[in-house]
Amino acid sequence: METALYGPGGFFLRPEGPAGHFRTSVHASPLFAGAVARLLAEVAAELGTDDVAVVDMGAGRGELLSGVLSAVPAGLRVRAYAVERAAPPEGLDPRVAWVAEPPAGVRGLLFANEWLDNVPVDVAERDGSGTDRYVEVAPDGTERLGAPVAGADAAWLARWWPLREPGERAEIGRSRDEAWARAAGTLAAGLAVAVDYAHTAGARPPFGTLTGFRAGREVPPVPDGTCDITAHVALDACAAASGGAEAGGAEAGGMGPVGGMGAGAGGTGPVGGTGAGAVGGTGVPRGAAVGGTGPVGGTSADAPFPGRSGLLPYGTRLVTQREALRRLGVSGGRPPIETARTDPAGYVRALARAGQAAELTARGGLGDFTWLLQRVPGEGYCPA
Repeated sequence: METALYGPGGFFLRPEGPAGHFRTSVHASPLFAGAVARLLAEVAAELGTDDVAVVDMGAGRGELLSGVLSAVPAGLRVRAYAVERAAPPEGLDPRVAWVAEPPAGVRGLLFANEWLDNVPVDVAERDGSGTDRYVEVAPDGTERLGAPVAGADAAWLARWWPLREPGERAEIGRSRDEAWARAAGTLAAGLAVAVDYAHTAGARPPFGTLTGFRAGREVPPVPDGTCDITAHVALDACAAASGGAEAGGAEAGGMGPVGGMGAGAGGTGPVGGTGAGAVGGTGVPRGAAVGGTGPVGGTSADAPFPGRSGLLPYGTRLVTQREALRRLGVSGGRPPIETARTDPAGYVRALARAGQAAELTARGGLGDFTWLLQRVPGEGYCPA
């Protein structure tokens, strides 16, 4: 999986970039970047500063940061870092620093949109004798069961994803826990956010979620570099690894805390994980297929942002994207019909924004993504 995604000729290093194969919330609408800009402004306010950093983990081709920089309110000085293994794109906003690892000691917002699902994982399967074994895979996708799962991987399975019946599979998320702890630990103070399709203890899929995507279609996760290889994320395990208490599950739209006091300190070593790829299971399709309608209209991040969202946690929180974006001002409600008569052009723009917001918050789609929010306590950070 590591080689297929990030090795020579790997999927994420291809010239067309991820947007050539699927679109995330970032590609679906500028409203998403506007919401992140509002969240960044709230973090800056609670840090008591007008000079704040935003770190985009797995930045793709810099689309999210470009949108955030265009949406932040006047007077807020933003230092933007794109953390990405691929080369920077042509025409990148000169305000964006393109880096291989997140900068250490910054104060602000670290945002990881659909990054953890591409941190490589091993796959385990329970055999007929009740032994959990690694699933080994060849470059053409041929599988076989390998050695028994042991050591730290076995301990992770026992705690977070115990297999019970022969044929059941799990993605061993230890590499993702470690990657998230390292990334969140680079913040001196602020907020770390991971957004992904996820599952929590008590609702793990029995056969795993590993799958592939190519040119807007779900395909078998063959690790030959021609397709994305992705799997849902055990975000409750990630939260606990970086300082939050164990999570019993993400709220279906509520805002209850997971617990803990935010991200723990971590090293500044390489971000990401290693491990042999393994195929198996099916997953929910990744975003919308390429070729759908592109973004229309502006963003919801008109400066200055009105009020507070109430989204920033005192500790750690899991919440659906639908609820997170609602609190950040992204609404799918239709504009008043009277506006069509008094301001036809404004009505059309508002209608387009409502359509985009509906896609970002849709049940059964992008709205079902989970946001992990972890406060990183530091000097001067006192949530209001």
